Amino acid sequence: TLPSLLLLPPSLLILSSSPQSRRASLKPHSGHRTASPPSSHPPTAAAMKPSSPTPAVGTALHLVKTPNFVKFAAVALLSLSVALLFYHHPSFPSAAFSAFTFASNSSPTAVPANSTSIAANTTSIASNSSSPSSAIPKVKKLPPPPPSVAQRTGIVDENGAMTEDFDVGEFDPSLMEELRDLGGGAEETEKRNEPKIVKYDKFKPCDQSKIDYIPCLDSFERHCPDSTLDCIIPMPNGYQKSIPWPRSRDELWLHNVPDTRLVQDQGSQYSMSVKDDKISFQDGGSDQYLNLVSQMVPEIDFGHQTRITLDIGSGIGSFAASLFKYNVVTLSIGTKDVHKNQIQFALERGLPAMVAGFGARRLPYASQAFDLIRCSGSGIDWTVDNGVLLLEVNRLLRAGRYFVWGGPQVDSNHELSLEDQWKEMGDLAARICWQLVKKEGNVGIWRKPLNNSCYLGREIGAQPPLCSSSEDPDNVWYVNMTACITPLPKDGNGGNVSVWPARLHSPPDRLQSIKMDAMISRKELMKAESRYWNEIIGSYVRAFHWKEQNFRNVLDMRAGFGGCEPFDTYPRSYDLIHAAGLFSDERKRCNFSTILLEMDRMLRPGGTVYIRDTLAVIGEIHDVASAMGWVVMVHDTSEGPHASWKFLACEKRMP
Repeated sequence: TLPSLLLLPPSLLILSSSPQSRRASLKPHSGHRTASPPSSHPPTAAAMKPSSPTPAVGTALHLVKTPNFVKFAAVALLSLSVALLFYHHPSFPSAAFSAFTFASNSSPTAVPANSTSIAANTTSIASNSSSPSSAIPKVKKLPPPPPSVAQRTGIVDENGAMTEDFDVGEFDPSLMEELRDLGGGAEETEKRNEPKIVKYDKFKPCDQSKIDYIPCLDSFERHCPDSTLDCIIPMPNGYQKSIPWPRSRDELWLHNVPDTRLVQDQGSQYSMSVKDDKISFQDGGSDQYLNLVSQMVPEIDFGHQTRITLDIGSGIGSFAASLFKYNVVTLSIGTKDVHKNQIQFALERGLPAMVAGFGARRLPYASQAFDLIRCSGSGIDWTVDNGVLLLEVNRLLRAGRYFVWGGPQVDSNHELSLEDQWKEMGDLAARICWQLVKKEGNVGIWRKPLNNSCYLGREIGAQPPLCSSSEDPDNVWYVNMTACITPLPKDGNGGNVSVWPARLHSPPDRLQSIKMDAMISRKELMKAESRYWNEIIGSYVRAFHWKEQNFRNVLDMRAGFGGCEPFDTYPRSYDLIHAAGLFSDERKRCNFSTILLEMDRMLRPGGTVYIRDTLAVIGEIHDVASAMGWVVMVHDTSEGPHASWKFLACEKRMP
C-alpha cells in the first residue's frame, strides 16, 4: 500500500527488484502468450545465462542502469505517491512524514524480507508512469476549511464591556451533585431549593380601634405582643394628602390627626389654633429662646459646631422647627399616652420625631450621638434613682458638648420648688463632672468634659461610680439604664468631629471603635459607600422625578453607615421608605408579610416604597405588596438585566 511504500528508502524502491523482474517489465508485448509448463529437470548453467540482447534492448537496459535514471524514477514515484496520498486523504496525519524521514535516515542495507514484492509493484508503477498515456493528473488544491467560531460564554465582550448577548454554556447537573455530596450538604440544599409557593390573598383592613396603632409600645416601654399585625391600618375619616414642606411646618390638615384633644385643651400652651379644616402653629417664642441660648454660649455655634440635637419632651416640635433655620437637625422624642400625642403633630408637620419612653431602658441611640441635648417643661425628675436619667443623657451627649435645661415652663409639675430643683440639679451635674457654663433666668447650660481626667480625679467611693469596662455604651436594644458614668474613649474618639458640613464627608476617627469586618480600611469603606449611594440617589432623582414628589419624611431601613431610624412611630408618618437588602437579610427570622405590613402602617397614603434586593426574594415581596393594594413595578438595577439584584418601586395610592 502507499503508506507501506513510504517506509522504504528511495534507493531501495528500484534496486531491490531482481534482474529478471526488470527484464520482464521492459520486454515488449507481442500478442498472447501461453505459460510454459514447469520443467521437472533443474535448469542448466547455460539455460540460466541470459541471452545476448538486441542492440535496442541493450541500449534501453544501459539507460535503465544509469544512476541518473534511477534517481529520476525514484523522485517521480515519490511525487506521484505524495500527490495521490493528499488527494485521496487530505486529513492524513503528519505522522506519515515522520515515518518517511525516519526510513530515509535508516541504513540502506536493512532491507525487509518482503521488499522484493513491494519493489516489483513499484517498478510496475514506474514503468507505467513513463508512458504518455499515463500522465500524472493535476491535483486540485482544496480551499482551507472555514475557521470554527467558538461560542462566547462570558458576560464581558472583547472590549471588556458588559453585554446582554452571551451564553452560559452547558451545565452538567451531576457535577453539582458531586459537590453537594463532598460538602455534606445535599439534604440541606435539597430542602432549601424546594419551591416555596405561598399564595397571598388580599389583606383586609384593621378595625377602626387600630387607627393610631403603634406595636410593641405602651406609654413608657417596648413590650411586643405575641401576635403580629395581619391587616391594613385604616385611614382617618376625611384624611387628605399631607401639606408639602415648608408649608407643613406652619399648618396641617385637621382630620389627618385623629385625636385633637391636645389642641382643645393645651392649644394656647403650644401656640396652636384651629381654623376651618386646618391646625395652625405660631412661633410661640422659640426664636427668642434660641437667640438667648446663642448669646449665653456662643461656642454652641448652631449649624457648624452643633448639627445634631435631641429635644426630650419636646411637645409638638416647635424647638426643632425653629432650629431648621440654623441648618440644625433636631430629633424630638416624647411619650405616648391618652392625652399627649404631640409626636404625631410633629411628624405631620414634617419634623424628625419618634415615640420613646424615657423610663427604665436606654434610648435606642449610640453613645456620643448628639452635639446638644435640650429638655424644658417635661416634668422629668432628673435626680431620682441616683440620677439614672441624667446619666443616660450623659451617655448620649458628645464629649465637650452642651446640655440645656429649663425655659419658660421649667418642670412646673415637679414636687419641689423651682429653687430646690436647681440646687439638686446642680449638685448631681457637678458629681458627674459637668461644668455649669451659664445660667440666666430659668435657663441653664452645662458642658460635658472632653476626657476622663475629672472622673479619675474624684474621691474614692464617689457617687455615681464609673461604669464597668465590660459594659458596652453602644448596646442599646432592650438594655436597662445603669446609674453609672460612661467613661470616654481614651483616644478622644466621638468628640473629635469636624464642623458641619465638612463632617458629612470626613470619616470620623470613631469608626475605628465600631464593630465591623474591616480592620484598617474603614474610612475608605465609608467614602466608597458614600459615593455609591450618591450615584444611586442621583439616579432616583432623575428617573423618578423627585423634584416633583415633595418627599419630606423619609425612613431608611437597614441604613448601614447612614444612621438609625426606629420604628416607634405613629401610622402614616413617612412619605418614602427605602430598604436595601433588608428582606434577604431577615428572611430566616421574619415573614415578609410582617415586615411589609409594618411598612404599610408607617407609610402615608400616596407614599412610595423603594426596595433593592436579590432575585431570590423579590418575587415574594412583589406578591405580598400586591396583596396589600400597592402598585408595584419591577426595574433592573444599574448593573443590568442579568444582575442578581432587582429594584422594586411601590406606590400606596390614595383610595
